[in-house]
Amino acid sequence: MLEQVIHEGKLLSVIIRANFQKDGIEFFTPDNFSQQLGYMKRGEGYVIPPHVHNLVAREVILTQEVLYIKSGKVRVDFYDDDQRYLESRVLGTGDVILLAQGGHGFEMLETSEIIEVKQGPYVGEEDKVRFEPVARESLVFHNSL
Repeated sequence: MLEQVIHEGKLLSVIIRANFQKDGIEFFTPDNFSQQLGYMKRGEGYVIPPHVHNLVAREVILTQEVLYIKSGKVRVDFYDDDQRYLESRVLGTGDVILLAQGGHGFEMLETSEIIEVKQGPYVGEEDKVRFEPVARESLVFHNSL
């Protein structure tokens, strides 16, 4: 299953659930995203020819990150660019999420292992603005496990 979190026409997130399957290859992100997220299923014997990537100058102005939930259960809270809470979704073992824009916060609902991939170099506290999370009584869930 594939889900998108969209707010006011902006793609905030792409969620690929652990049970997603499709033959071939598909990318879920627009070509202009600085982080590209795709899925590939190829049969035995399929060959991807060896290759190197060309040096291409790119300008990254917004950090986008991909999280793979290796194990556990994680609540993701989504916020708009003005730090207003929008909704929450629950991710489980094997789910993958691309956080494309807007704000986000997390609560581990179980002990969880997460693998994170994002652009570098990391510039420490200059890279983000922290703010108060949504109150538990205000949580709104959409398509949760």
